[in-house]
Amino acid sequence: MPIPDWQLPPGVDRGLWDYLHTADMVAGYDEQMRASPLALADIAFCERAFPTPGRLVDLGCGTGRLCAHFAAKGYDCVGVDLSEEMLAKARANTNVEWVNANLVDLSALPPASFDYAACLFSTLGMVRGAENRTKVLANAFQLLKPGGKFVLHVHNRFFRGLGLKRVLGQRLRNFLAPARAGDIAMSQAYGGAPLTLHHFTRRIAERLVDSMGFRVKEVSAIGTDGRPARGGNVYGWLLLAERP
Repeated sequence: MPIPDWQLPPGVDRGLWDYLHTADMVAGYDEQMRASPLALADIAFCERAFPTPGRLVDLGCGTGRLCAHFAAKGYDCVGVDLSEEMLAKARANTNVEWVNANLVDLSALPPASFDYAACLFSTLGMVRGAENRTKVLANAFQLLKPGGKFVLHVHNRFFRGLGLKRVLGQRLRNFLAPARAGDIAMSQAYGGAPLTLHHFTRRIAERLVDSMGFRVKEVSAIGTDGRPARGGNVYGWLLLAERP
């Protein structure tokens, strides 16, 4: 029986819950990642950001692609995801530590115990509510040792591929109602309630990361092909930050 709305975890709406627990989506997720230029780009970015073996936590690990990649290189990896269905496939893919948890509450993991942390493929944007997204980033900060590195991916709210109507709507909200700007609902390919993703501007993403105590060291603007992009062709950003 489906979970009622009032029992949904903090930061999770019906659309995200439906997405994370759709059997067809989980079954095809690995193939989707293999075909995605963004998935290749963020792995390459993380290789530069995490240059030597250490302890790595992937926040919103899905079926474990990042952990599988770095575990094969000798890193001690922990994957965290809200979807037990995703984690079941991750366990079949790679033998590392998997944790079923909401990124808004990571109290089960010891603080200052990781050298590296990642939150990729717009996972942060899937979390509903600014206060909950702030908690996710605060948790990432707390999990890292001093000097630890954090990689974050966010989508661009002014990406041309969203369509003229959406982009103009976001620009208007950005000016008139900034607190409501950024949330963009899209129908799901797998059925279920619409999935709402929060989209950022580069400045907002950097300020949010800075406000948690991180120091932003690098920002890479990428297009849908995973290559550097500019202006309206920027699909999103990969940010590298450090805990001082």
